[in-house]
Amino acid sequence: MQSDNIQASKSIQQRTGRTFHLATRLLPERTRHPTYVMYAFFRVADDVVDQRDGPPPNVQHERLEEFREMALGNREPEDSDEGAVLAAFQQLREDHDIPDEEVNVFIDAMEMDIAQARYETFEDLREYMRGSAVAVGNMMTMVMDPPEKETALPHAQALAEAFQLTNFLRDVREDIHDYGRVYLPQETLEHHGVTEEQLGDAEVDEGFRAVMQTELARTEELYREGVAGIRYLPEDCQFGVLLSAVLYAEHHRLIRNRGYDVLSETPELTRRRRLWLLARTWWHWRRNGDPEATFYAVSAVSEQSPGTVPAEVTSPGQPTWRG
Repeated sequence: MQSDNIQASKSIQQRTGRTFHLATRLLPERTRHPTYVMYAFFRVADDVVDQRDGPPPNVQHERLEEFREMALGNREPEDSDEGAVLAAFQQLREDHDIPDEEVNVFIDAMEMDIAQARYETFEDLREYMRGSAVAVGNMMTMVMDPPEKETALPHAQALAEAFQLTNFLRDVREDIHDYGRVYLPQETLEHHGVTEEQLGDAEVDEGFRAVMQTELARTEELYREGVAGIRYLPEDCQFGVLLSAVLYAEHHRLIRNRGYDVLSETPELTRRRRLWLLARTWWHWRRNGDPEATFYAVSAVSEQSPGTVPAEVTSPGQPTWRG
């Protein structure tokens, strides 16, 4: 990959993903540079549909299809910052044998955001995350190239879903006000008697707190499953992934400390908090070298689930723990 294209990708991550950028810097160069490129590719595609007062849907579709063709190598990248990212991603895809399917399902998920703004069940949301999250976990695993790839892959997918769900829970206010979207499953809202008017009016009551508790519990099951697989990654990649999990999960502590109020203000990690978590995670990691033990010693997620996701919001046949 050309250094200019990598630098353009790195700049996008530095500007838009401060939490993930800190963890990425701790990956070995062979993985760090591709991670800059992948993040930038995901971001520029996501930005097509995440614009306040953006272009009409048909223009967004056309732009995403252009990105698809450039990412797959069927079209020459443009002479722009976005083009530099797409050129770098083309090379990355070839170097790491990333299947076209992973690119396609990711772009498909971005296009879903144009037309779909609600998800009836968690399984419906999970279908969306096949592109928006699982594809990301798959690509990252291919770049890291663990010796037991098939063993590592399900855990990487679970961790990618957990990161995505944490973002959804953190960004409820932004999603509904700026983009008219609700990523909380409708069945969970209905079960606890929460309306979308409450979300828009920032009305935090016991029903909304119960919604957040339910979805936080569901997300934390995925963290447990995901972190259990870090041991299968190459040793020089384990700490960077572990720190990412600690940093993303820390939003759950912020949410709980605010009494589950993510409607009046979006909780954000301060730079000081990120650096403190880095230092504490590193200390425990040096002490025991065990990613799971370190995660539970530092993170906002407990080792044992305090309870299960209520049966009323669990899809039939879908366990809350996927072993």
